[in-house]
Amino acid sequence: MKSRKPCASAKKIRAYICDTAELVNRALDEGKSVLFEGAQGTMLDIDHGTYPYVTSSSAISGGATTGVGVPPTKIKQVLGVSKAYTTRVGSGPFPTEMPDLEAREVRERGKEFGAVTGRPRRCGWLDLAVLRYAKMLNGIDSLVVTKLDVFDTQREIQVCVGYKYKGSPLNEMPALAEVYERVTPEYKTLPGWCQSTYGLKDNAKLPKAAVEYMRFIGDFLQVEIGMISTGPERDATIVPQETQLARWLE
Repeated sequence: MKSRKPCASAKKIRAYICDTAELVNRALDEGKSVLFEGAQGTMLDIDHGTYPYVTSSSAISGGATTGVGVPPTKIKQVLGVSKAYTTRVGSGPFPTEMPDLEAREVRERGKEFGAVTGRPRRCGWLDLAVLRYAKMLNGIDSLVVTKLDVFDTQREIQVCVGYKYKGSPLNEMPALAEVYERVTPEYKTLPGWCQSTYGLKDNAKLPKAAVEYMRFIGDFLQVEIGMISTGPERDATIVPQETQLARWLE
């Protein structure tokens, strides 16, 4: 069998190909900082998500160890990321999904359309039952809340604090999608702030109601709010100085 000569593209990238598990572990052993970025959301995890409406791999923090090839003891901090509301693409259970009119406003303000397909995302109120589950599975140390400015026009904000199934409270996330599709969310109503937070970079300039919204999330989850995003620009970001995340970034 004749051997093939490497094509021009292969020659260009040859110097960048290696055993990445060796590369990353060597960097960690040398005391270097390594950032692992996950894709998809916790509820799309093949083992712990809303099966069969899941992706094909592990979407939780532990997936970094199996996917990259580093031991779990090498991961020192876990940063969770959540929008100020909840979205879902395609089919699957979505207890906090908004009615059409409310969802349309959030979708348009948050530009919630598929980047490739342009398909509208389903939008709903923030689901703290899901976030609490995600915190447990991922070991989240600090939470980033994005798109806070999307709620600038809301007079009241609903926050899901738990579920009921057939009239009884659920203390655990449903294991079956058919049960999850039939849960009734329990809401806490919080006041909106009805003023612009777009582009804010200073925590002290946030409206009082927005601060209370962040505080409610952090207190419920027992996790710090380490970063708040107030717009699509990279610098439209608030990092409260007293947080653990601020110390990580120093």
